[in-house]
Amino acid sequence: MASGENQFPRQKQDTQPGKEYLMNPPPQYNSPDYKPSNKLHGKVAVVTGGDSGIGRAVCNLFSLEGATVIFTYVKGQEEIDARDTLEIIRKAKTEDAKDPMAVAVDHLGYEENCKRVVDQVVNAYGSIHILVNNAAVQYESDSLEEIDDKRLEMVFRTNIFSYFFMTKHALKHMKEGSSIINTTSVTAYEGFAKLVDYSSTKGAIVGFTRSLALQLVSKGIRVNGVAPGPIWTPLEVASLTVEEIVRFGSDVTPMKRAGQPIEVAPSYVFLASNICSSYITGQVLHPNGGIIVNT
Repeated sequence: MASGENQFPRQKQDTQPGKEYLMNPPPQYNSPDYKPSNKLHGKVAVVTGGDSGIGRAVCNLFSLEGATVIFTYVKGQEEIDARDTLEIIRKAKTEDAKDPMAVAVDHLGYEENCKRVVDQVVNAYGSIHILVNNAAVQYESDSLEEIDDKRLEMVFRTNIFSYFFMTKHALKHMKEGSSIINTTSVTAYEGFAKLVDYSSTKGAIVGFTRSLALQLVSKGIRVNGVAPGPIWTPLEVASLTVEEIVRFGSDVTPMKRAGQPIEVAPSYVFLASNICSSYITGQVLHPNGGIIVNT
């Protein structure tokens, strides 16, 4: 993973969600150096926004570790990425895991859609052991004047309402030993001038994670989070300017580069596995290229 001021070719996608199959270079969702060890054998895992970026890498590693994986994607907009991810995890899955499934959703920010996803998973697989709340959108703006109520509601519905609703319905089917993992962001800790609404939702996710961990500890269900730094995903090419994309990650991290999804996904494996993290709840991991956060 080389560092450098200009890491990426000039490119820009004008609509969200971003498309991984259009990115140059494609994000890295796997590594030949990763050695699975059956950490998630027999588990059923649900990953929202699993068709691309960090979600795709998490789905891939979960499959390699023995889990049966189900992921959601945006209906009618992410079909190609979802198809590619489904093929990736089919190839990665272990012999005794069940076939993976991709679930198309119009908008996870609404409770009825989250309930529908959970019901579909439980009807097909019987239970849920791991829930990864990962779906998100972000838009840059220089002033609060640019953020109207429609956009604010959409960002909050996608980035935090969906976490509440998915968790609410998944919990009905989760037992002792289960794990919930929420994707927050380094911006929740450092802030980011152009991402006020996005950073606010990511801060809310930290509070949600800590409070829910306390609420569920007596049930033996662990709740943790992952706060990535700048990671090369479709979210970035769909929201940043071309100039920001070219130098993405090189000017904000001590490592002087953006991270790849495969560098983040092992954090989710660690938190999902009771072998690795049975004594960890209410915490957030920080794969962020060396940015120091003190909380």
